[in-house]
Amino acid sequence: MVIINRRKFFRDTSLSAAGIMLGSGLSGYSHKSKGNISSYDIMKESMRYRKIDSHAHVSSMEQADMQIDYADRLGIEFISISRPLSWRFETIEQGTPEEFMKCNDLVYNAMKRYPNRYIGMFTLNPYYKKESLEEISRRVDQGFAGFKGHALVKVNDSAFYPIIEKLIDLKMICMMHAECELGIGGYRMKYTNEARRRKDNATTPQDMVEIARRYPEAMFQWAHISSGDFEYISKYVKDYPNIYIDVSGSNNEEMHVDFCIEQVGADRIFFGTDGSYYQGVGRILACKATEAEKRKIFFDNYNNMLRKGGHHVS
Repeated sequence: MVIINRRKFFRDTSLSAAGIMLGSGLSGYSHKSKGNISSYDIMKESMRYRKIDSHAHVSSMEQADMQIDYADRLGIEFISISRPLSWRFETIEQGTPEEFMKCNDLVYNAMKRYPNRYIGMFTLNPYYKKESLEEISRRVDQGFAGFKGHALVKVNDSAFYPIIEKLIDLKMICMMHAECELGIGGYRMKYTNEARRRKDNATTPQDMVEIARRYPEAMFQWAHISSGDFEYISKYVKDYPNIYIDVSGSNNEEMHVDFCIEQVGADRIFFGTDGSYYQGVGRILACKATEAEKRKIFFDNYNNMLRKGGHHVS
């Protein structure tokens, strides 16, 4: 099945309709020549850029080995990994300290396995305030560099306030799984998670902007803007300089990186894969960004964010 984006669909269908009406008289349009593309070596092009993957996960040591193999092929030097608590719990309370400590232990083991490649992000459940703050201290001592949350609690929930305030003190980023689904026929669907459960707890653009206003000194990362309505998201957050976006995800709509650059600027965009390694690299190589902008997106922007807390790479 061939998938096209909405801009291409409307352009091509409009031209087709015009061709039917005008017949051979249609002028001003011709298929672009593909030119000589045989000499373009995309893997060689990829290796020209230093890269930090700002959004990846680890589920086992075997998966970590495979992830490093992909990274080696694509020239990804460093990978920011997490194992966040997810929507699998029926209630917030089920995301116990034992559960999030188990997730963070897995990440720490991967960090020790590949100490020169992995950047660790811890996860928490802000419902357990005392245990979460203790966990931050424990993981900071182990070299973790920031926080990754999922759809268990909204980022603007008051339970998150002490967590975010601690992250501000440590100059660490708050990375959130966030959602903004495409609408149908002019109607925007409600924001939900994949299981259609606990739909009120997924962070939305409105939620992230609200918390960014409350804590302008904090740093927030919108995870996988590619998965969802990237146009709506980037327009909504563009006026908040403490919100960064990563362009990871399995969706690959044409020109979406260019659109995000146009809206929020190249300095606030992070390269990421979220498991879609070749797509993640390819979408940056294919965008119309300048050489300097691509280098920022692939490496410099995320490293500069890490630098604020002293966790940057050389």
